[in-house]
Amino acid sequence: MIVFSNPVALQNETEIIHSLFENGLNLFHIRKPGYSLVEMKQFIEQIHPDWWGKLALHHHHELADEFGINRIHFSERERNNGIGNNFQKKIISTSTHAIEDFNALDTTFEYAFLSPVFKSISKENYLPEIDLFEALKLRTNFKTKVIGLGGIQADNITETLQNGFDDIALLGTIWNNENLLKQFKLCQKIVHSYSQ
Repeated sequence: MIVFSNPVALQNETEIIHSLFENGLNLFHIRKPGYSLVEMKQFIEQIHPDWWGKLALHHHHELADEFGINRIHFSERERNNGIGNNFQKKIISTSTHAIEDFNALDTTFEYAFLSPVFKSISKENYLPEIDLFEALKLRTNFKTKVIGLGGIQADNITETLQNGFDDIALLGTIWNNENLLKQFKLCQKIVHSYSQ
């Protein structure tokens, strides 16, 4: 189970991230599209170095080596522009929105997000244009893990995992929840019970 950062700064954000890790979060994707290089550096510096190995960078990839971050994420646009050879020793992920794009990925990508699975919780008017459960029946790429993203919350995690997704990613269901740690633990429990 992957958790995405809230796209904008939040109060007590670092403390919340630490508590997620302390409660078993394995992978945290830092996606802060509005952050400058300096802001991103300051954000990472606030996270305890023990957790840097569990971070993935969406922006300012050049900071990865400085912080010992071994996961790099490429947007669809970046992927289409070519990722270069600078990140050969990194674990690479990307975003897709159609099964055809996912199937066309090469082995560079360890995992890819396929979204939106459901109506987004955090992005207004971000809805699935096609049924991704049906689309996944056409999956031919089994070298890259497919991660469901978009509108995933406690009541549809099992359905998502039963319909062909290898894992899930959470954003709105965590950050838009009054008791986000309780929500995280609930989602984590569902994922763990499914995978056992």
